[in-house]
Amino acid sequence: MTVAVGVTGNATELFRANTAHSPSYFALRRAAGGLSPSGGGRDIVDFCIPCNPYFPSPAMYEKLQESMRDILTYYPSGTDVITNELCSLLGLNPQTVAMGNGSTELITWIDHLLVRESLAIPIPTFGRWTDQPMETGKRVDMFLLPEAAGFALDPAAFVAFVRARGSRTAVICNPNNPDGGFLPKHAVVALMDALSDLDLVVIDESFLDFSDAEAWPSVADEAVLRPNVVVLRSLGKNFGLHGIRFGYLVANPALAGKVRRMLPKWNLNSFAEAVVFMLKDHREEYAQSLRMVSRDRQEMTWQLAALPGLTVYPSQGNFVFVKLPDGVDGAVLRDRLLAEHGVLVRECGNKLGSSSRFMRLVVRPQADVQRLLTGLSTVLYGSTWYAAPAPAAAAPAPVQEQPAPQQLPQIQPAPPPQPLPQIQQAPPSQPLYEQPFAPPPAPPQPVYEVRREPQPQQQVQPQPQQQVEPQVQPRAEGPATDMYPALAAEVPPAFAAVPSGTPRPALYWQDAS
Repeated sequence: MTVAVGVTGNATELFRANTAHSPSYFALRRAAGGLSPSGGGRDIVDFCIPCNPYFPSPAMYEKLQESMRDILTYYPSGTDVITNELCSLLGLNPQTVAMGNGSTELITWIDHLLVRESLAIPIPTFGRWTDQPMETGKRVDMFLLPEAAGFALDPAAFVAFVRARGSRTAVICNPNNPDGGFLPKHAVVALMDALSDLDLVVIDESFLDFSDAEAWPSVADEAVLRPNVVVLRSLGKNFGLHGIRFGYLVANPALAGKVRRMLPKWNLNSFAEAVVFMLKDHREEYAQSLRMVSRDRQEMTWQLAALPGLTVYPSQGNFVFVKLPDGVDGAVLRDRLLAEHGVLVRECGNKLGSSSRFMRLVVRPQADVQRLLTGLSTVLYGSTWYAAPAPAAAAPAPVQEQPAPQQLPQIQPAPPPQPLPQIQQAPPSQPLYEQPFAPPPAPPQPVYEVRREPQPQQQVQPQPQQQVEPQVQPRAEGPATDMYPALAAEVPPAFAAVPSGTPRPALYWQDAS
């Protein structure tokens, strides 16, 4: 993403013009004059749009470019053809699946066809789950996730809330957007059982592929056995292709068929068809991309937690939710990061249940995170002192023995040294966060504040403070043959060694290593 130097004011104005969602990349580029880096533009690092930075692979992009003329020229196949191909890859029954032009289209049809007078949902969450039902006159019962508990969802408290309000539909996002809160599979199944008398229960798993807390956390296999459960999945977020609008839902054949019959014949475009038919050849690249996102999320969490006054919440999505220091306006910080450092972030003041004190930061590679940390350090504290150090230089290559000394050319005298530019003693803008203390001589140790579950108070003896490093649990091994029966011959030996009768959800499309 690029924006021309000197016209970032036009871009920042777009955030105030649109109160529901962040402006699109195309709107920002138009506001910047449509300039590219070669035309004098400034590169922008995007921490706002939550997509996979490591997928598609370069080989996939090359193949799409080769097919671009055909993709743009011809009609796509019918939705049933594309759906059947996806189901053959994931091991799903096509009668239990409905594909849409993005998960937002499916949310719209779920609201029109399956939601009656009321819907209950924890907040903060994805805005379309609150906005869409209100646009069609439904009552939306909002269950506020407690900040004191790290925005963790208490399933029993939510069920009690649904009963007290008399809601007929319940929705949860797992992991939740924007905080990344996660419920294990057994807790989600128990929630579905407790609400089995409702008209509808929706489990939005749009970001679940990025979770590493469990090997097989999806409840799609449970949804097809229940008369009132729909599981929603996103493909654009997982595959790093938001521009290709495609997603799908999984439910029992009656519910899935009711939605599928209402969808237009060509609601999926030729780009979506091309990508779906390429996936079977790029499964390993996708699985590797998820492992890299998990690694980056852990490292980025530690680095953000080292900034004074910043609270970082544990996340199982491909983003991290942070609370800014006291007195910092997130909208001002967002605008300055964009204008002064070319960093685009998601300020959450327009999300119900949140405020401008909170930001959602997408997980990105370390080179991009360094730029984010430099911008945050400069704008918040007036110094780059808190930014992480640059990576160490690579070790020099060993000196090769020369066969014979060669005559050296005459050495030219070096030009006189140029005077160094004067270093400004203070940045042009005032820091947003006034610290009551001077920076110590060494960088602070990361303090990873985990506030998911409030612990009972215990009398303990004071101990010297120790640094605790969060651990990312490796994924357990799991079979791939149950997920991809049509491709069982291609399964590597590490998967084939597991007994084929071991039950596995058919939906969670990644290996468990």
